[in-house]
Amino acid sequence: MPANNEFSIRHTTRNFPNREGSKPSDGQIASVALMDARSIAATAANGGYLTAATEIDVDYKEYKYNFDSTVYKNRVYFGYGKADTSLDLKFGPNIADWPAFESLSENIILKVCSVITDEVTTTDELIPSGETSSYRSNPYKLAEFTLSRKDPEYVKRAKAVGADSISALIERAKIDFAPAETRLGSVIYANKPGDGSAREQAASCQKVLGGVANIAREYATKRYRSNLINWGMIPFIYNGKDLPFKNGDYIFVPNIRNAIKNKDKAVKACICRGDCQSPAEIREIVLQLPELTNDERDIILAGCLINYYRK
Repeated sequence: MPANNEFSIRHTTRNFPNREGSKPSDGQIASVALMDARSIAATAANGGYLTAATEIDVDYKEYKYNFDSTVYKNRVYFGYGKADTSLDLKFGPNIADWPAFESLSENIILKVCSVITDEVTTTDELIPSGETSSYRSNPYKLAEFTLSRKDPEYVKRAKAVGADSISALIERAKIDFAPAETRLGSVIYANKPGDGSAREQAASCQKVLGGVANIAREYATKRYRSNLINWGMIPFIYNGKDLPFKNGDYIFVPNIRNAIKNKDKAVKACICRGDCQSPAEIREIVLQLPELTNDERDIILAGCLINYYRK
């Protein structure tokens, strides 16, 4: 790792401070070919200062390479072709299957569970690395870390959404929704989410906690947006000047299934403040629907990519 205030050159990037172990004041991303030319061995031999292999006084020799497979034979189990089909697959104690996900309903009610007003939100802020690495095979436990560094109360809010009554919300809001055709789920807002790493858990953890959509001014990366779609969540865009909702508000989105099918570019939605005690608390907004391929629309309609493949 580079010392403080030293120059760093590498062919991969990491998106959060101090991940390299220090805080270099200057850095450069280079192609793999250039990194190879800046020989690691030559740089190490020169005390860590960037040095090309051609700039070090050394007599290069060719050595014969011999591969010794003994280490693999001693330490690796080769089980191909030896399956015992009479036995069930045993899951370790920290491995869990995915929950079943429903297809997109005709209408949706979104409860706002986190509002992030930072200019950019990284995937590492959406689902942190490090302490979560032990739970990557357990979607339920992994989801407990969602937004833990950015909004520690988010998980509790998202879990509580399931206790809300769809019928009671519709009745109080006086909105013409059929309860049987309506699904209630959580939503987060961020100005520009998904910067940096392509970890799909940044989206899947929201889904496990009942997430139905994201709302953003824009999405930082195509990969994060694609991950939302693959987990059946709608990547809404909001272009209004002010931010009309806050944590705890409900957003009623009618006929969303038809809007996705019909390739509509936007949908009208109603924001209900708090517990929607009176019609005066309802405000109409417009949510933009991004350009979606036919496959992406089918994935959202199916509820997630797993359901799409199953069909």
